Amino acid sequence: MNLTTRLTEELVSLAKSYSDDAEEAAAPEGGGSFAEWAMISLHGLRIFLEKSYVMTIDLLETMTQILEIIGLEPDDLPAPSTLNKWLDRIEMAVWRVLLRHSAQLHNPSPDAAVDATYYERSPASKHYCDRTNYRVQTIEATKLVDTETQAILDVHCTTTREGSDADVCAQLARRYPGELRTLAADKGYDSQELREQLRELGIRPLVKHRVFAPYDHAHNARINDDLYNQRSMTETANSSVKRSYGSAVRAREWYREFREIALMCLVYNIKRYVKP
Repeated sequence: MNLTTRLTEELVSLAKSYSDDAEEAAAPEGGGSFAEWAMISLHGLRIFLEKSYVMTIDLLETMTQILEIIGLEPDDLPAPSTLNKWLDRIEMAVWRVLLRHSAQLHNPSPDAAVDATYYERSPASKHYCDRTNYRVQTIEATKLVDTETQAILDVHCTTTREGSDADVCAQLARRYPGELRTLAADKGYDSQELREQLRELGIRPLVKHRVFAPYDHAHNARINDDLYNQRSMTETANSSVKRSYGSAVRAREWYREFREIALMCLVYNIKRYVKP
């Protein structure tokens, strides 16, 4: 069984586990709509195959074994524009839940780390930029990564960069109450308020102090170096996602770009799980 087949099986299984009706037919019947779980699977394959909407549909028409897993025939495949519009219909909250479920495939440890990386927004025409006030050229994506398995637990995206890195870290940590034991981050997340918030959640902060006084050395000396050094796993995960699926997003609207990044992380988790 090849990698694409195994990944498709896990994609479909994951999407069906979220769906309200896992037995719903993938293709429209009697004027209905495509099943949400089927469209989630197709979007995951689009990211995995690194193709445009048009090329994804063209390629899938020849991949009968993959379509059989989804429950589609070549003639059942949606038009590229239909697949594109479904990215608007599937909200970020859905992708976030699926991302979390994909991380659970790895049986993550209670030790995590957080770090930010940047994705380029796809070049757009001058006319489009002027019409939509398209000015921000990068998206900041902060990922929460399990340091033992390198699975991505969660992701936070922004184009405005409002608030500090510590605020984003605290927001991600609050989604995992009682699940994390430690959370490591570099000195860019140095904030006493963040440390206090993590401790209130029962999470031991592994964030080194920027050294301004001798007692800062003492604070840093008490941090477990073995656990703290595992924060480099976030850089490994970020690098792997970008090498596999690119360092730029293709969508133009910010909310679609956020969903695309979450999709990359979801497919990355599944690929790591099924890869021999």
